[in-house]
Amino acid sequence: MTTRRKLIAGNWKMNLLRAEGVALAQAVAAGAGRADVDYLVCPTATVLSSVADALQGRAPAVGGQDCHDQMSGAFTGDVSAEMLADAGATHVILGHSERRHGLGETDEWVRAKVQAAWRAGLTAILCVGETREERDAGQAFQIVSAQLFGSIPPEGSTPANLAVAYEPVWAIGTGLTPTIDDIAAMHGHIRSFIAASYPADLAPGIRILYGGSLKPGNAKEILALGDVDGGLIGGASLKAEDFLAIAAACPA
Repeated sequence: MTTRRKLIAGNWKMNLLRAEGVALAQAVAAGAGRADVDYLVCPTATVLSSVADALQGRAPAVGGQDCHDQMSGAFTGDVSAEMLADAGATHVILGHSERRHGLGETDEWVRAKVQAAWRAGLTAILCVGETREERDAGQAFQIVSAQLFGSIPPEGSTPANLAVAYEPVWAIGTGLTPTIDDIAAMHGHIRSFIAASYPADLAPGIRILYGGSLKPGNAKEILALGDVDGGLIGGASLKAEDFLAIAAACPA
């Protein structure tokens, strides 16, 4: 049986100026006491290098929130994977619903970004998830399968360079969460789909994170599920005590 370390990742989104971000990262570092848990914070691009410098290689690791698929070029306002790595990142969040639905990112573009992350030596955290309407129509598994198939490159994926974050779109920032049975079913489906569609060594080792209103009050129950290997946390990651409480809720 493969043992997968829990990954607790914070997506700060478009929040915190430099001094605030450094202070939050240092507070997380001071409380990151679980040797069996991996901690990650993902600041905005303007704050990332300052956070990485302040941490000086201590937990948490630092990640970006997005990257362009090209290494360089005439792409005003964009940041390449190589730039993230140069600033101190080891991970990058890709395909978040706020970019898929808000900015029209396609599976094909997300897949190109995953390949760019690997090119720069970053671990890609690939986000997938259905809308409320898609779930109510009984299409949740179908939608997530299509996103996985379209967004994961056919070759090159390993448990070290790829994680998947299941984030039901309707639960992000709303305070709503699927039932425990729904979360378990979707995470099991994701692992089964990967096992059927990609090299045999990927599915047992890949970490599948849950995101969507994960907070201290529900973390213990969710993180105890067999196919839930951590969390991608939004609002609760902006308070060190909440973020650390979620990490502390991971089963030993």
